[in-house]
Amino acid sequence: MSFTTRPELTGTFGAVSSSHWLATATGMAALEAGGNAFDAAVTTAFTLQVVEPHQNGPAGDVPIIFARADDKTPRVLCGQGPAPAGATSAHYRSLGLDLVPGSGPLAAPIPGATPALLTLLRDHGTMTLREVLSPAMGYAVRGFPLSPAAAETITAVAELFRDHWPTSAALYLPGGRAPKAGERFTNPTLAATFLRLITEGEHGGAGREAQIDAAITAWSEGFVAEAVDAFARLPWHDSSGSAHAGVLTGADMAAWRPAYEDPLHVDFRGHTVYKAGPWSQGPALLQQLALLEPLDLKPGTADYVHTVIEAAKLAFADREAWYGDGADITGLLAADYSAARRALIGDTASYELRPGALDGRQPKLPAFIEEAWKRAIAGGGSEARAGTSGLGASVGEPSQAARQRTGPIDGDTVHVDAVDRWGNIVAAMPSGGWLHASPIIPSLGLPLGTRLQMTWLEEGLPTTLTPGKRPRTTLSPSLVVRDGEPVLAFGSPGGDQQDQWQLMFLLNRLVAGMGLQAAIDAPTFHTAHFPSSFYPRAAAPGQVHAEVSLGAEVLDELRARGHEIVEAAAWTLSRMCAVGRDPETGFVHAAADPRDGLAYATGR
Repeated sequence: MSFTTRPELTGTFGAVSSSHWLATATGMAALEAGGNAFDAAVTTAFTLQVVEPHQNGPAGDVPIIFARADDKTPRVLCGQGPAPAGATSAHYRSLGLDLVPGSGPLAAPIPGATPALLTLLRDHGTMTLREVLSPAMGYAVRGFPLSPAAAETITAVAELFRDHWPTSAALYLPGGRAPKAGERFTNPTLAATFLRLITEGEHGGAGREAQIDAAITAWSEGFVAEAVDAFARLPWHDSSGSAHAGVLTGADMAAWRPAYEDPLHVDFRGHTVYKAGPWSQGPALLQQLALLEPLDLKPGTADYVHTVIEAAKLAFADREAWYGDGADITGLLAADYSAARRALIGDTASYELRPGALDGRQPKLPAFIEEAWKRAIAGGGSEARAGTSGLGASVGEPSQAARQRTGPIDGDTVHVDAVDRWGNIVAAMPSGGWLHASPIIPSLGLPLGTRLQMTWLEEGLPTTLTPGKRPRTTLSPSLVVRDGEPVLAFGSPGGDQQDQWQLMFLLNRLVAGMGLQAAIDAPTFHTAHFPSSFYPRAAAPGQVHAEVSLGAEVLDELRARGHEIVEAAAWTLSRMCAVGRDPETGFVHAAADPRDGLAYATGR
């Protein structure tokens, strides 16, 4: 039996895993109160909006993948809002911009997280709006211990708040100073927003579904939309170094609702893995699995790490060239395409960015990527940036667990998984709306999201900024099915690393046969070879971040193969959460990553 930092939880009643222990506890409380996995996931997610405000917020984004006990077909609920009607490339270029800023209201899509969570609750949950929102509201009113990462983030942007974002300073710099880790922190204005959603919902109808519908209307067409409309039109300093007004309006919010869709999938070692479509980066995990499927993989060896890294380079190169809202990328998962791409994996590290030809079409990379790549290669493979950052505001979401900061303040993401005794299972990846992403809307106690930074102003690309199209998000929850039965839901925050760290976990599980906790605890790694999805779109050809616990012999052999190794301390990469269910025994399982000291699983 392999050593694990925590026990793998096993029971028959239900289980929850999330990136913060307080949120996990509220999800389990929902199960104990008679709720199902959907109730637990929604309760957990709303609590995460309060206790991890540097990681996600109510006006952020969330893709959700799930399967119901009475219909085991995996489905995706898209809570990624699209670009507003006024978000045209021509408008942004008229402001003198070459990239969408990484912070401020100009980068805001239509907020999707809260409408999506309420939609999931309405359609698949059993609890009332008041029941699922009360824990989050309680923490916002009575307070919670501020995490070290949140305190560090606030301290890092305190000057920005004081100089440019006074509404954020009013909330996050009480008494004029940044709060310390462990201090009790409250957000009574956000609690009032939650309470108003509840009361307007309860006034909107007698039944549970009608009340949730009324709350969605209050968000998308009522007081929230009105406040967003007024606030987003004001000019605020952003990461371009200048002040810009946003283009998001209340009419944009009223015109959009979250929607269900079919996921993409591939078969791997007797299992079928499901991910959201090419508006997410989820297909990159599927492509990596398709590339690795026939290979003799031996986790923990240098050859294994090399092969996995080289497969990731190929999959993420395709992401840059082909992924986008509405794109047809099914050919990227075809057996013949995977075989041709697999043949490109050599014995030494590649420093090329090599997207493949899809259905006879030649790939086209954004000019910014081409230029940044040339600069990076000319610099010997060191990091190059396609743009510059004028302020220390949010620019992306590489994991807060990897504390090796070299540039502007990182954002991050949260995750929640839930499974119940009936067989419902769900994975959700909320993100965006970070406290340091955009100024606080004072009447709501929350900031807008900044996901439009993942689009390009260059015309003719799958990810060109286009009104009504979703930005290609990095958010990527996962669901696994075996013999028609859902058996595993999982995910990890970490931006571009999400579908690399998730791959490590899945290979540990399906190839090495590890339990959930052991698969999470095992040493991990990722490559920063491909361009970042976030402003200012950094590129680091050949670079591999690896926990030193992989072993000096493995790291030395990787260097000998040409990889640029950035050694990370043990227990610093990845933030996995996972739940599972064994259809034969009826047992449920749960595990969570110990790496940042916040994630936790519970169940019985």
